[in-house]
Amino acid sequence: MKKSLYVILTFLVLSVGTQAQSKDEKAVAEAVANLRKGMLAGDKNILDQVTSADLSYGHSNGLLEDKATFIKVLVSGENDFVTMDVTDQTIKLVGNTAIVRHNFTAQTNNGGTPGSTKLAVLLIWQKQQGKWKLIARQATKLT
Repeated sequence: MKKSLYVILTFLVLSVGTQAQSKDEKAVAEAVANLRKGMLAGDKNILDQVTSADLSYGHSNGLLEDKATFIKVLVSGENDFVTMDVTDQTIKLVGNTAIVRHNFTAQTNNGGTPGSTKLAVLLIWQKQQGKWKLIARQATKLT
């Protein structure tokens, strides 16, 4: 009986241990959450902190923005997110780079026109001076 309990406990510990996030994975997840927070609030300071100076931000319609434009359209309300939900997120670390994929659904009010969107998003993050910065994003529409 004790041996069976030991085997089960060992299996559980190993299973939980392999699914736990590393320190960097947690930091990347936090950076993604801060990006979402900044986009919802149109907060220039948050958006500036989580994005690289070399940001390439690709929309599902093919539009590309640099960092300045990305921040400007959110702060001005030209792109206005009312709600934003992220699901099915995965994070893969490759050295000082993180590849993040997730599904993204949002209610928008761009230029005063209500709308909604469902996207599959790819985010590329790079650790710069100890902080995770978004360097690239590309989205495609989900049906």
